Amino acid sequence: MNRYPLWQYLSILAVLLVGLIYTLPNFFGESPAVQVSPLRASLKADDALLERAGNILNAANLNPEVVTLDGNSVKARFADTDSQLKAKDVLTAQLGEDYMVALNLLARSPQWLTNLHALPMYLGLDLRGGVHFLLQVDMKAALGKALEAATGDIRSVLREQKIAYSGVVREGDILLVKFRDADARGKGEAELKQRFSDFALSKKEANGEFLLQATLKPEAERRIQDSAVQQNLLTLRNRVNELGVAEPVIQQQGVDRVVVQLPGVQDTARAKDILGRTATLEVRMVDEEHQISPGAAAPFGTEMFKDRDGNMLLVKKQVILTGERINDAQPGFDNRNNEAAVHINLDGIGARKFKEATRENVGKRMAIILFEKGRGEIVTAPVIREEIGGGRVQITGQMNTMEAQDTALLLRAGALAAPMEIIEERTVGPSLGADNIKRGFDSTKIGFIMVAIFMIGYYLMFGTISMLALGANLLLLVALLSMLQATLTLPGMAGIALTLGMAIDANVLINERIREELRNGVTPQAAIHAGYDRAFGTIIDSNVTTLIAGIALFLFGSGPIKGFAVVLCLGILTSMFSAVLVSRAMVNLVYGRKARLVKVAIG
Repeated sequence: MNRYPLWQYLSILAVLLVGLIYTLPNFFGESPAVQVSPLRASLKADDALLERAGNILNAANLNPEVVTLDGNSVKARFADTDSQLKAKDVLTAQLGEDYMVALNLLARSPQWLTNLHALPMYLGLDLRGGVHFLLQVDMKAALGKALEAATGDIRSVLREQKIAYSGVVREGDILLVKFRDADARGKGEAELKQRFSDFALSKKEANGEFLLQATLKPEAERRIQDSAVQQNLLTLRNRVNELGVAEPVIQQQGVDRVVVQLPGVQDTARAKDILGRTATLEVRMVDEEHQISPGAAAPFGTEMFKDRDGNMLLVKKQVILTGERINDAQPGFDNRNNEAAVHINLDGIGARKFKEATRENVGKRMAIILFEKGRGEIVTAPVIREEIGGGRVQITGQMNTMEAQDTALLLRAGALAAPMEIIEERTVGPSLGADNIKRGFDSTKIGFIMVAIFMIGYYLMFGTISMLALGANLLLLVALLSMLQATLTLPGMAGIALTLGMAIDANVLINERIREELRNGVTPQAAIHAGYDRAFGTIIDSNVTTLIAGIALFLFGSGPIKGFAVVLCLGILTSMFSAVLVSRAMVNLVYGRKARLVKVAIG
């Protein structure tokens, strides 16, 4: 009556065995490591780099536990932090500026587990330590940038179509296109309506001039703002990839904010420097028509910036080129003066614009401005000697080798569509993360022991079987989280503790139902069969309702709430499997073989 066929026992055993294999990597912990990643697009992480890194470390008497090729990087694991820091210095010095050497943490799992793709769960910021940033996108600057770009494009279109105009100026959020007569304005309006659908055009006359007023449509403004946030998200992800951070969290929060969490980052100063700088590059012409008086405001259509010598320079507001047109940026040296420099490759549109600008402004100065944290600084302002084509640009200034390398990294990782400001910053130390793990593990362990004492004392053998099933539930839940490579946080650990409480509740229902059948005079074998069958419907109902709540939390929550919801939903599935199938299989093995069962130990 209470027996499973052999295939069912074997299936349950196979599931538990797979669960054990994928849970094991979480017990080996992590070791300090260094990660080597190529900075140039032409370089790849391959066996040659693997061998080279290994030889450098062995020559320095730094014997890594293992050196592996992982994706587009080489990782070396060490026994202690001192060896890790020495290895970083040695590799940085020997490999040169073509490679990024970052500190990281690697799992200690044996190679045979790694070959089976059995990897540990990722740990969140609150458990592993690391840095947390909340950045705000300057939406006003994003719209301003779009208007400045449109100003130059309108001029180009009118020149191409040979439509006479006397000027294009920006007044706040409005672009004014000036014409000498109504006929020219009519032609210009027809052309701009066709080319610039994002703008609403209206006619206006003032001071004998025929004006065309262009304002961004509301839907275009929203699209530009959304695009700015998405561009910044992509750029930040590229920069984090350059830093070699495993499982970062980079996501939009609200309309204009971005959350960046970098778990496990040990080199926090470098992370703050690279992400906090949030640099954008702009190329503009120097205004040589006006003179600057100390303390005076900049003339209309211009801005004042300091160069690296501290001198003020007057620059036109019109942007010729932005960092969005950069394909690649590499640190190097100026061939003439042997100074640190950044060599930039532009895309097709950028190369064309730069060529046109240099052709039309020979003999004039061009300013290359680097914007960091909302403040612009002129890196260099050379005189244009000749037309520059080919899309290759070199920027030099009073920068050292490290500044050139960091600037190249920022520009190569992508330009931000709009400046960003760090409005919140938190650093969680590894020791605090380890303390959180210990507290979470201890609370789960204590809860498990207390439940075990109650269940075994109250339900005897059936209580013992229930606790073994609960252990199988925990094993399967951790295995699923590891297989999915989920990120475990403190709310996730709370979800595990809640899952254990809910899972044992199913066994309590089954045990009480068996007791009730025995009190009604049913034979033990029939009572076991009826107890599991009749409790099954109640268990399904209660778990399905909780599953619906968990799915709602996942769909509408964010961050830690989503992590809690994932653990909760997976825990419901594993608890149903363990409370019904696993516990029933064990009960069948203990009592099912006895044809004339007289008594069961259920308290």
